[in-house]
Amino acid sequence: MGQSSAGYSFHDLHPDTGCFLNDVMAGLSRSQKTLPPKYFYDVRGCALFESICGLPEYYLTRAEIALMRGRVGNMARHLGPGCVLIEYGSGSGRKTRILIDAMEPVAYVPIDIAREQLGATAAEIAGDFPRLRVIAVCADYSRPLALPELDELGARRRIVYFPGSTIGNFTSAEAVTFLAGAREQAGAGGGLLIGVDLKKDTARLDAAYNDARGVTAAFNLNLLARINRELGADFDLSAFRHRAFYDEVAGRIEMHLESVKAHAVTISGRAFHFREGETIHTENSCKYSVREFQELARAAGLVPVECWTDAEQLFSVHYLAAR
Repeated sequence: MGQSSAGYSFHDLHPDTGCFLNDVMAGLSRSQKTLPPKYFYDVRGCALFESICGLPEYYLTRAEIALMRGRVGNMARHLGPGCVLIEYGSGSGRKTRILIDAMEPVAYVPIDIAREQLGATAAEIAGDFPRLRVIAVCADYSRPLALPELDELGARRRIVYFPGSTIGNFTSAEAVTFLAGAREQAGAGGGLLIGVDLKKDTARLDAAYNDARGVTAAFNLNLLARINRELGADFDLSAFRHRAFYDEVAGRIEMHLESVKAHAVTISGRAFHFREGETIHTENSCKYSVREFQELARAAGLVPVECWTDAEQLFSVHYLAAR
């Protein structure tokens, strides 16, 4: 299903409810219960995440935006004009606008699983950049994806843009597989521009995912509310609490929902039992040194070309060539 105008088109390839149910049932059946973080982003989840990005403890967005503004000219020289810019997880598009202004692509292809936010953001960008072809695709970009309309654009090269350090949601092995898929999407002569959060002191990391206002806790718990609403489950949100911590050995933040009592939850006629203190692992956020991430990129067949970091060494943006 799609809709289009002269310079804007929208393709709805959103996974159906059956995929959501299957992923939830499979995750809760494991010995360490899990839920995929891609399902955080319903309408309320998107709004809560935007609030998280503005929190004083959450350094990531401020550091990345400052880095983009300060170094975008150099980034644009690597990417070149006249390319197709494909963005995985486009979100609100704040960082993307900085990039589009500097590099003047012939087309912008935002891909996101959050249908409502994607439609609003893509339409705004199409209106603000009237000479830019905008092809919005609502889809799960973590799975293999054939993108519509790209072959007919005649662009010289493709650039995959993946900001926000969302790559940290994958384990190292998953990240290599994902990056290899992005390399194929970019094709020969293309490249990847990717945001990566850097390793730093534990106190700063723990604070970023346990904000004093409880917005991250609400974001985490909203996943259960979504499962209740869309899948007819009976999660009692008061029976869970947000828990996030930095595992220094693994180099990642782990985000969990911890059961505060023994109880059962029913989904699609099946009961899932929780012990007091048992958790649902909802997200990883891996942190890398520049060297560690470049090693992952090489393992995926990519060539590290340039890396930019902010003045405080909080965040990095890498340009990787797909040769």
